[in-house]
Amino acid sequence: MKKLFLIISLFAALSAHAQKQVTDTTKKNLGDTIKKDLLTAPDTVKKLHSNPLSLVPPAAMIAYGGLSFAVHPIRRFDYYIRGEVAKTSPNFHSTAESYFQFAPVVIVYGLNLAGVRGKNTFIDRSALLGLSASILGITAFATKHFTHRLRPNGANYLSFPSGHTATAFMGAEFMAQEYDAKSPLYGVLAYSIATTTGVFRMYNRDHWFSDVVAGAGLGILSTKAAYLVYPAIRNWLTHGDEKAEQHNRRKKSRYKNALLSPSFDNGSLGLSFSADF
Repeated sequence: MKKLFLIISLFAALSAHAQKQVTDTTKKNLGDTIKKDLLTAPDTVKKLHSNPLSLVPPAAMIAYGGLSFAVHPIRRFDYYIRGEVAKTSPNFHSTAESYFQFAPVVIVYGLNLAGVRGKNTFIDRSALLGLSASILGITAFATKHFTHRLRPNGANYLSFPSGHTATAFMGAEFMAQEYDAKSPLYGVLAYSIATTTGVFRMYNRDHWFSDVVAGAGLGILSTKAAYLVYPAIRNWLTHGDEKAEQHNRRKKSRYKNALLSPSFDNGSLGLSFSADF
């Protein structure tokens, strides 16, 4: 298990990077957090940063998994890992990874409730998480059914990629994005939990090594992609609201110097209206 943990950690370390963003990371009490962060939408559009070059390592991890279908040495390494697992831990069984996969996301919101703010408000953070999960869910579901790979335990043909691992690494990158600027230890903790999830999936004979590597890459890539495209989506939505608000303001102020007064001329009563346009 130690060897597997180190191997997957090495792959994951290639994708870990410090995200430099100018944000408010001051510690606030729980009351302020709930009032200003959980319930209040941001007043301005923040510039979220995710270096496009950081997409290369997780893409390489996905490519490694994909090559296992065509490159025999990579596939043989899958069988070698499965043989080592069967030799060292023949009776291993655990369901802990079903909980580990969600731990990084839970920690992010737990820290926020405790008053430790990350890079984004609750609304932006939740939108980013939802976008990441949508990207991951669609791609993982389609890939599993398209590749039709048999699991090591023979349960079904939905082995590639590892969904648990992908979810865990999506959450790990999410936590790193939100808290790496505060301390890199948050990212280390998140990626350690995600790596443990991948190791457990192999020891439970649910996935091959290449499934886990590809799942890790897919999870990381989904979050990084969300952080890249979300600013454009956010700006587009906000820009539309701003234009509508400006239009309403102009409409309201169009007749701000208008004057309506009664008039009487040759025995006839009337009204006169004047306005500055």
